[in-house]
Amino acid sequence: MTHNKITPKELYEKMKQENVTLLDVRAEEKYKAYHLEDSNIESLNIPKTHILNHTFDGKINSLPQGKEIIVACTTGNSAARCAAVLSEKEFNAAVLVGGISAWKEFIKNK
Repeated sequence: MTHNKITPKELYEKMKQENVTLLDVRAEEKYKAYHLEDSNIESLNIPKTHILNHTFDGKINSLPQGKEIIVACTTGNSAARCAAVLSEKEFNAAVLVGGISAWKEFIKNK
């Protein structure tokens, strides 16, 4: 179960050049409070419990096939588990290293 990883800096650079699909697997309340927003980000929220319990069948249709999906959570641990499940289902999933916490830190110090 290997999946790609992307650092906050790499994500930032990628967003400048192309559209990015970002799957935030945090709880809906956390997602609504803060999530990555940019004109080049398609931001989706499917809570990790749905993915890990395989109860996301209806929502899986919103994920693009054949395009990289960057999976993010608070620190990266849950995202890695979710990316593994998505990879098993033939999705091209990559994990945001350090999660939303690392992203916020990167943006603050940029």
